[in-house]
Amino acid sequence: MSNKKIVSVSDSRRKALKTLAAGAGAFAGMSTLPGLVGYAQSASSEPIRIGFQVHRTGIGAAYGRWYNRTTQAAAKMINASGGINGRPVEIVAEDDGTDPKRGAEVVEKFATQHKCDIAFGTLFSHVVIGSAPRAGELKLPYFVVSEGHHVASGMLNRYTLQPGITDVKSQVQAMAPYVASNLGKKVTMIYPDFAFGHDHRDYFTAAIEKQGGKVIQKIAIPPTESSFTKYFPKIPRDTDVIYHVMVGPAILTFVKELGEFYGPNKPQIFGFIDSLEAVDMASPGLEFLDGTYFWEANPRYAQANQSSHDKAFRAAVGVDNNGASVSDSKDVSTYSHMFGCWETLYTIKAGMEAAGYQGPKDRAKLIEAVEAMSHIPLSDEHPQGAKIFNGKTHQVFGHQYITKVTNGKLVLAHTTSIEDTLYPDEVDYTKKSF
Repeated sequence: MSNKKIVSVSDSRRKALKTLAAGAGAFAGMSTLPGLVGYAQSASSEPIRIGFQVHRTGIGAAYGRWYNRTTQAAAKMINASGGINGRPVEIVAEDDGTDPKRGAEVVEKFATQHKCDIAFGTLFSHVVIGSAPRAGELKLPYFVVSEGHHVASGMLNRYTLQPGITDVKSQVQAMAPYVASNLGKKVTMIYPDFAFGHDHRDYFTAAIEKQGGKVIQKIAIPPTESSFTKYFPKIPRDTDVIYHVMVGPAILTFVKELGEFYGPNKPQIFGFIDSLEAVDMASPGLEFLDGTYFWEANPRYAQANQSSHDKAFRAAVGVDNNGASVSDSKDVSTYSHMFGCWETLYTIKAGMEAAGYQGPKDRAKLIEAVEAMSHIPLSDEHPQGAKIFNGKTHQVFGHQYITKVTNGKLVLAHTTSIEDTLYPDEVDYTKKSF
């Protein structure tokens, strides 16, 4: 996919970009505004009902809790500034249990029982894949905050969009040159044995080979595994780099056991922050991580070049400069993922306002308005960084970050360009019917 393919925006939808590009300090004073304001001018005072599919239980529960916290904070900000088209936003949350079957049931509940305008949320790829077909059948716009390549691959449908966070294929493609040039070219991969892990396996293997490297061993681990020591002897002795991406409640056990297995004589280690999301870096047994590297979509620790937008986002969600809750320093956030909820809600707001959205009859107009978006600047609404949205593939592309564990903190070592993340289109959803 070239830049040229995705920069053009139809004249009828330019309002979407204008909304997205609203001033960098757009909500700096919102917290002082009383209650819900500005609804009198709307044709309807009924709320915009957003069905929030959240991982409250199951292996995604840690993410779900912070996705919920971020979503509620964004909704509060949006309502404090007048809502969407003069109407308040109402978040209707349902637990999907991090389960694909239950996810599809939740989507149906949003459409038939709760009468929601759209569905939103969820991270885990297998849940998205299990839910999206039902959303398409119900003609319910389904905005996902996932990282799987399932949307941009063409696997799903026109009603499913991923406008708030970059997908795995983009992430690993952007990371591979740094890994090959700075850490080594013989890689052993450790990943979870489901769709998200398979994306890493397939796309990183291709990406590192383009850099003259090779994946010499692939170790798939069941998502229900609670101990990992039996897998580590499978790592070849001539491994230059261990590439790990794990998820779920046992991630702390995984990184501790990896450290115990190697001791001080370890290969280079490059991890996706999924292996450490919601985990306190000061936890006993993690000292071995010093000097290792992580991918982060949004750096957990406030960096030396921290933007005012990151400061505003942290303040709104209640996260300190170490990525933990301001009320509990041990309550570490899923900072590298949860911004996607914030940014997706603001994209929904921009799309609805561009489409003049009034109700379910305007769902197709909403999707077309989002499809017309292209360049999205860094702002309070998009604090992770500038982005390019590809309306054909329904996927956003943005900067990625490599951090190095230094004295127990994640310190920025490299920032990719957006161009590093782009790849040729695999689908054109705009040619599919509603």
